Amino acid sequence: MNERNLPGMPTLKGFKRFMQLVAVFLLGMVAGSITFNIVYQTSYNKLWVENKDLQIQLYQAEEDNKTLKKYHKRSTVIKEIQVRVEDRDPPLDSLAVKEVVQQLHEELEVLRGRSIFEIDSDAKMARTLLNRKIYAVRDKEYAIQVKTMLVSEGVLQVWVDIRPYVRS
Repeated sequence: MNERNLPGMPTLKGFKRFMQLVAVFLLGMVAGSITFNIVYQTSYNKLWVENKDLQIQLYQAEEDNKTLKKYHKRSTVIKEIQVRVEDRDPPLDSLAVKEVVQQLHEELEVLRGRSIFEIDSDAKMARTLLNRKIYAVRDKEYAIQVKTMLVSEGVLQVWVDIRPYVRS
């Protein structure tokens, strides 16, 4: 008998075929796990951004509710503060913009409850303090520029422009 053809011994050709099948199976597992991870991370990130947005809305609604309860009989005070961000091209990271808006909203809270007839001096002070202010969010810095401040029917609306801050 020939050494290469012993009964019960696998041939080299069969071993190569087996190893190819194992390699294809392992590559399929790797590709599948990568695909699953991408889908999972994308959906988790979307859920996290929505959660952050809802937390900001809840905070603002609670603050508005407190103010409305406190000043419901006075029609000449700032009861609500709305911060609006001007659109940019290319758009900034939406989560970073929301966090900057939340920080700005917290700083503008000192104007809540103030008389709308006396807001002129307070608005000038706020604009001076907040203009070109730098906010650090998620390891990046953003500078804001206050474009317009408007008080109407107890609502202070502030339009701002947010830009990435580049240190020179």
